[in-house]
Amino acid sequence: MHTVISRPILGTDTLAHRSRADEVYEQLKRDVGEFKLVPGDRFTETEISERLGVSRTPVRQALFRLQQEGYVEVLFRSGWRVLPFDFDQFEQLYDLRMVLETTAVHRLCEDGLHHAGTVDRALLGELASIWLVPAAQRSADTVQVSQWDEAFHCTLVAAAGNLEMARVHQDVTDRIRIIRRLDFTKQARIDATYEEHAKILRAIQRKRGDQAAMLLHAHIETSQMEVRKITLHQVHMARQAGGQGSIG
Repeated sequence: MHTVISRPILGTDTLAHRSRADEVYEQLKRDVGEFKLVPGDRFTETEISERLGVSRTPVRQALFRLQQEGYVEVLFRSGWRVLPFDFDQFEQLYDLRMVLETTAVHRLCEDGLHHAGTVDRALLGELASIWLVPAAQRSADTVQVSQWDEAFHCTLVAAAGNLEMARVHQDVTDRIRIIRRLDFTKQARIDATYEEHAKILRAIQRKRGDQAAMLLHAHIETSQMEVRKITLHQVHMARQAGGQGSIG
């Protein structure tokens, strides 16, 4: 006779708690990204549970997850606090991002040589339809353009066909999103981003890997330099303004 080993089955209550914890996690992460919660803000689990209309259990689970990711910290007997920006970490993440993206554009330009069949040309076509347009057709919506900008960089990596590279890049993107949103507020920054993205895409289309990587490196470096100038005052101003889009 074979011994049947029974495995515990998650009950509906456990699944429901997990789902609610995921929802709370995503909402709190959005609150940080949209400057509804800014570095230094303090709050309790009860305040969050009342605001979101859920019990404290999923709130606690979500907060512990955010704590592991470096967004918040627990305060002894006094709730939770949003952690200050770790600019050294942002520097390291930007450096990693630079390596991933410049490697990706080299792969895109070597399509047919070393990476035949792995490059997704359709994704590159989608980018061209957004960024290679006449000036009169450009969007002036900072929020929309900031979303397109993030998608531009993620799509370049995804199009290169290395799933693990894309996964790591997405994680970096998630972790620097909050700081990128403070990068610019002026129309001139949008215009510059359209121009820079267009140059990068044209270099890729012509399979000029070194040129595309150089242009992309300079583009990211500009954003990285702006990050170094960010102050807590700007963060609070962004909260008052309801959050602005970013470029880079």
